[in-house]
Amino acid sequence: MRKIKILDCTLRDGGYVNNWGFGEESILKIINKLNKANIDMIECGFIKNKSYEIGSTVFDSVERVNEIFSNSIKDFKLLAMINYGQYDINDIPKYNDNFLIKGIRVAFHKEEVKEALGYCRQIKEKGYKVFVQPMSTISYNDIEILSMIKEVNDINPYAIYIVDSFGVMKKNDLLRLFYLIDNNLNKDISLGYHSHNNIQLAFSNAQQLCDIHTERNIIIDSSVFGMGRGAGNLNTELFVEHYNNNFEKKYEIYPLLEIIDQELNKIYAENYWGYSLPHYLSANNNCHPNFATYLANKNTLTINSINQILSRIPENKKSNFDKQYVEKLYQEYQKNDIDDEKTKDILINEFADKNILILAPGKSLKEYNKNIKEYINDNSIIININFKSEKYPVDYIFFSNERRYLDYIENSNKDNEKIIISSNLKKEVNVKNEYIINYNSLLNDNEIIYDNATLMFINFLIRCDYKNVYIAGFDGYVLNEKDSYIDPNMAHGTQAKDLIIRNEEISKKIKELDKKIRIKFITPTNYQKNLGDKDEK
Repeated sequence: MRKIKILDCTLRDGGYVNNWGFGEESILKIINKLNKANIDMIECGFIKNKSYEIGSTVFDSVERVNEIFSNSIKDFKLLAMINYGQYDINDIPKYNDNFLIKGIRVAFHKEEVKEALGYCRQIKEKGYKVFVQPMSTISYNDIEILSMIKEVNDINPYAIYIVDSFGVMKKNDLLRLFYLIDNNLNKDISLGYHSHNNIQLAFSNAQQLCDIHTERNIIIDSSVFGMGRGAGNLNTELFVEHYNNNFEKKYEIYPLLEIIDQELNKIYAENYWGYSLPHYLSANNNCHPNFATYLANKNTLTINSINQILSRIPENKKSNFDKQYVEKLYQEYQKNDIDDEKTKDILINEFADKNILILAPGKSLKEYNKNIKEYINDNSIIININFKSEKYPVDYIFFSNERRYLDYIENSNKDNEKIIISSNLKKEVNVKNEYIINYNSLLNDNEIIYDNATLMFINFLIRCDYKNVYIAGFDGYVLNEKDSYIDPNMAHGTQAKDLIIRNEEISKKIKELDKKIRIKFITPTNYQKNLGDKDEK
């Protein structure tokens, strides 16, 4: 009679959320509560060839795991994962009954299948239960699956998995792979399912797999609270309840809820995981979710543009996140070199002998209304950055952000206003009073802030040989991002740690630009401390 087992991977897959820094006490609490819940198998983390850090679930050896958990586990199946190529087979000792780790899961990419299966064979020869984990299993065609199964049968591991690395599988995808593998796999090898929840099908797919009439033992991977990178994983507590209600009352749910309440809620508050548009797009394009997340965090692109960039990633690049590669794709997508000399001359003429006041969308525009108006007179040119101010007169609006530009086009009486746009913006409508300037000439030489709109316009002024500029509303980010903007709806949901880094990099750049153009802040800012005393300006 077939058995269904639950394998919890909170401490391993969940570690992508917090860089595996759970802390010693929390790790032991999670392990013990999973044990109390009667979860069949616990994946305690990764084993890698790297120095061990106390409180991490990335371990440097099998012996290290045994040392850490020796007093907390009794008669329990503890597992660890090795990404193929990240741990020397010679460093894995022969198994003995005193080891807490009973099994090792080996994850590998499609192009590594031959070598990885050889690695799995060696681990089994050392006495461990071996779990074969072909990442993004849906990317294999039938012939490739059958070829892999032939060698897996020869190895005869404990289990082989259907791994939905990018959360793209629908019911028919899962059933196709299941029956193909089930009909060709040795009957005593378990078949596992590891899901991600990009399109919210992890739970329904797991239920579907359990309802199949088969004598084969099934393993369902899950994590408490669905903790995992991006959209997260199947929730252990939800699947436990489903199993108890539909098969047998085998598991205890309250220890799992205590893990959420006592250990994971605080991590979730600082490092969100769950369904999002970028994760949907990554699944739709069958690529690593970090590609979509990286592009979304730019906060400059529409969903359509993100999708277009993802669609340009070739098949052989989709499985492994490559930051430099996607940055290159982003820059190529944005790039639209134009000759803007005539436009530049027109704007120089219109700005001639005027005091240029840049209004960025910081909260200080509301709080320092009186101060700002003191600087506005008939000799002022007021330029808004990526928004339209309702509190002050507007001479020009500069847009470099596609999302903000399209929102303005859809919701403003654009024929009555002059706008300046950078050439990366995809023209969808004709605007009466519009000036286009060369995007590439405005960029900064810093990846983190290279297309910051306010800095871009300062660069344009430097190109035009202006010597002075006044700035208001360029406040710098605060930890609650919504408090950074005059309109809280302009916040993007950027993580606090990234906001701090942006503040630091913008401060450095402002200091550098101040040597080329005299910058006078007329509202408080986090950046002024790097400029020295500006009172004389």
